[in-house]
Amino acid sequence: MKSDKVSLSDIAKAAGVSTALVSYVMSGKEKEGRVGQEMANRIREIAKELNYQPNLLAKSLRNGRTNTIGLIIADISNPFFANIAREVEDESRRNGYTIIIGSSDEDADKAWDLMNVLINRQVDGFIIVSSENSGRLVEHLQNIRLPFVLLDRHFPEYNTDFVVTNNAKASHEAGSHLIQNGYRRIGFIAYKSAMFHVKERIRGYQEALQEHGIEPKATWLKEVQFNAIESEIRTAIDELVQTEEPIDAIIFSTYGLAVNGLKYLNELRLRVPEDLGVVSFGQAEVFDLYYCPISYMRQPIDVLGKKAVSMLITRLSGESGEAQHFTVDAQLIARESSRPKV
Repeated sequence: MKSDKVSLSDIAKAAGVSTALVSYVMSGKEKEGRVGQEMANRIREIAKELNYQPNLLAKSLRNGRTNTIGLIIADISNPFFANIAREVEDESRRNGYTIIIGSSDEDADKAWDLMNVLINRQVDGFIIVSSENSGRLVEHLQNIRLPFVLLDRHFPEYNTDFVVTNNAKASHEAGSHLIQNGYRRIGFIAYKSAMFHVKERIRGYQEALQEHGIEPKATWLKEVQFNAIESEIRTAIDELVQTEEPIDAIIFSTYGLAVNGLKYLNELRLRVPEDLGVVSFGQAEVFDLYYCPISYMRQPIDVLGKKAVSMLITRLSGESGEAQHFTVDAQLIARESSRPKV
């Protein structure tokens, strides 16, 4: 029985050219085959009209590549990571790669399992938003020499390619902004974590206070467990506002903490910014929908995603050399929630 699958010879017949010439174009080697741009475009258009589907298995057997990239992100429910995944997927597709996405839900064991599944799928490399305690995953990929790039989070103890935001500088800017607008008792809520990016955000906040002559009190810093966020953030906020000297502003170090924290502030009938100034990390539509638009540190998602893909493709092309480190600055988007105190 004849297969309905469109072949290169079918495209060649429709275009009135040789199968070899079509092969050059469909493999992206028209320059090597000295195929004119007009003819290359015509061949691609015919292939599209005929719904040509390349035999990826055969191609991978020939060149040892599957043209797939494994993307492991920390939490797909977080808009920041969902948007990063979209950027990585779009940029990979523009470069001829398909993305297979998995979410670790901030769980190192799940990240390890995802890594092994994707290795078995024969991905060419990885882009990884690391979760807590996932250093062994990094070590394993280094040991088997499978290219990877760490995105948004990295481990200073491992010499790896990474693309991250300057977290200390971002939280320093958030703290300085609040101080300049008249806030003096500024709380900081973060996840309880040993990860470098979390510690950097705390460091930047504390240094901002110190540089403006404010001694950061230990009671102003609250750390919340990721798997108990709803209950623990209530306790944290209670401890910050129900004292003789309540804080007059809060910096939320993640989008998830901000959403849960703002919900509880509503329950307490605390007004933003009249009672409490607010700045958060991470941009999301919910910050626009809140009755008082929330100030936030905007991380350049497009730059982060595109650079991670570019860095990985450079490794996949066979280029070796020193590990590449790329750091970008966040941008303060100042809105009503942190307006100057009156």
